[in-house]
Amino acid sequence: MNQPIITLSFPAPSLSLGKFLIPRLPAVLHPHNVAQFSPLHRNFPLLSSINHRKPTLRIVAAASSSLTMDSSDSTEIAHDHSPFLKIYKDGRIERIAGIEIVPPSLDSKTGVESKDVVISPETGVSARLYIPKTTKESQKKLPLLVYFHGGGFCIETAFSPQYHNYLNSFVAEANVVAVSVEYRRAPEHPVPIAYDDSWAALKWVASHTDGKGPDEWLKNHADFESVFFAGDSAGANIAHHMGLRVGLEGLAGVKLDGIVLVHPYFWGKEPIGGEDTDAEKRRKVEALWRFTCPATSGVDDPYINPGTDPKLASLGCKRVLICIAEKDMLKDRGWYYRNTR
Repeated sequence: MNQPIITLSFPAPSLSLGKFLIPRLPAVLHPHNVAQFSPLHRNFPLLSSINHRKPTLRIVAAASSSLTMDSSDSTEIAHDHSPFLKIYKDGRIERIAGIEIVPPSLDSKTGVESKDVVISPETGVSARLYIPKTTKESQKKLPLLVYFHGGGFCIETAFSPQYHNYLNSFVAEANVVAVSVEYRRAPEHPVPIAYDDSWAALKWVASHTDGKGPDEWLKNHADFESVFFAGDSAGANIAHHMGLRVGLEGLAGVKLDGIVLVHPYFWGKEPIGGEDTDAEKRRKVEALWRFTCPATSGVDDPYINPGTDPKLASLGCKRVLICIAEKDMLKDRGWYYRNTR
């Protein structure tokens, strides 16, 4: 294939590569947050603005119909996916990790400024935008990074402290404009809804080419001839699929220069490389995937195993950077992805 792939494996806390800074994103557990929804109602009123009081969990739809609800015992667990989340038989969702959020700000350390925008009031899809301090000193258009957060499709948010700090550092170091996408999460919104939301966000971004679109930051500072997609874990999975969709459908006015996949969330039925062969561990990985994507055909579904996708060669960019974590059980999939390109 003619697309160059760079694969990096690193144990260090951060990696600096040219203009890009890729810090490790450690899993941080936060105080429990419990929300309840009725399985009888598919839709809830959506927020027209973004609320940054913490801790907060916004539920905008009932969980997938594949979840069995029972009001007989409010403490009995129907699905336990610790340390991420639990589903109780009465319908409550308890997100254990990735629930803390912070507001946008002018970062005192980097000078990076951020703000939040609602992309779709109908679905609640939104984003946090970042611009470096250099935009106040120059009218030069800067490369645009579209970032998709990780969290197994079911936890974390674009507004969490670790992603907020990460993007502040990234934008300052790389001197880019960034859009961090807030997509809807499973199980309330099962995969492929995260892909649909992310594509809607990209189309919103693309609406700003030629000085159009509603956001002044993007119109004034973003170079749509130099666009990159990036994400970690589930976000890397999304970045891959968005790159593939650009190759298949195009994104008017946008030139995708490359994608960055940080310990991508890919899997498959048969173990590869040094991948763990423990049947119970593999069962848990598969169970979590089926939980987030109930309609899946399994872990060889192209959604999670790009090696089975006949459209893989249609990726819409020439450059891919893959970063894999030394002790991540998914690392061999990153190497395998490199070898399939």
